[in-house]
Amino acid sequence: MTQEERDIRRKIKVLEHACSSGNVSKTCRYFGISRETYYCWRRRYQQYGEKGLVNRRPGPRNPPWRTAPEIEKKVLHLRRTYHFGAQRIAWFLQRYHGVEISEGGVRGTLTRHGLQRLPSTVNKRTIMAKQVVKRYQKQVPGHHVQIDVKFLSFPGSIKRYQYTAVDDATRVRALKVYQRHTQANAIKFVDYIQAQFPFRIRMIRTDNGHEFQAQFHWHLKDLGIDHVYIKPHSPRLNGKVERSHRTDEAEFYQLLEYKGDVDLEERLSEWQQYYNLHRPHTAHGGRTPFEVLHEKLKGQTHVPQSEAKQQPEIPT
Repeated sequence: MTQEERDIRRKIKVLEHACSSGNVSKTCRYFGISRETYYCWRRRYQQYGEKGLVNRRPGPRNPPWRTAPEIEKKVLHLRRTYHFGAQRIAWFLQRYHGVEISEGGVRGTLTRHGLQRLPSTVNKRTIMAKQVVKRYQKQVPGHHVQIDVKFLSFPGSIKRYQYTAVDDATRVRALKVYQRHTQANAIKFVDYIQAQFPFRIRMIRTDNGHEFQAQFHWHLKDLGIDHVYIKPHSPRLNGKVERSHRTDEAEFYQLLEYKGDVDLEERLSEWQQYYNLHRPHTAHGGRTPFEVLHEKLKGQTHVPQSEAKQQPEIPT
């Protein structure tokens, strides 16, 4: 017997009991229903027979305020492919598709399709996100730049090393992949980011890895850049670059098919451009790093005297 048949059978039993007893109130107390419910059942049974006793949805099947199917398709694609959160999906659709949808509307769509949680493989990579760490942010571009290395592994036991630099104030990034993990490549990367970043770099902060030791340190001094090491076993002190590596994994590398170093460099360059110029950033309220950089460079025309000696000159 189906659930629908059981519901009809129970309601008929209630109606028959009231008819035989002649006391609606007693019947309702006995079966634990309200008088309004009883009369509703009786009215529908008189009008439609047993079909009128089938349980109905409390609302319309396709309410007019429900997200349109074509928008739902875009929401689900962004979630399944790039693992975007609800707020980032709303920003992305508004910026690049002209679709106005609230964060709550995105969450409703994800819940209806069982995608309110990311896949377990992603959750394992992002388990550290549950630890709430407050990240302080500098106001002047180039005041602090964080550098770290992401270890890459591709089919065929191929290992590569992504050197990453993140500006603390704007989240503007520079990326470069090398075949070896050495101080020489770290030094080359510093020269690369100086050409990439449209502002003067005053300080670079790294961990205590072997690639950031004496030769690297003195190369920065020769360039007039201060070098600061974070405390050992404290990756949160370089939290912005560490967090950006999780973004690389979720939105870039899990979609990448390794076809050789030349192809990898081209794809990585495209990803760097997209990240800096087009990708909505949560920390910036949906703005891109270069949009924030433009605002900060425009706003640095007057520097307080208390900070004038500490801040570098910002080009305009």
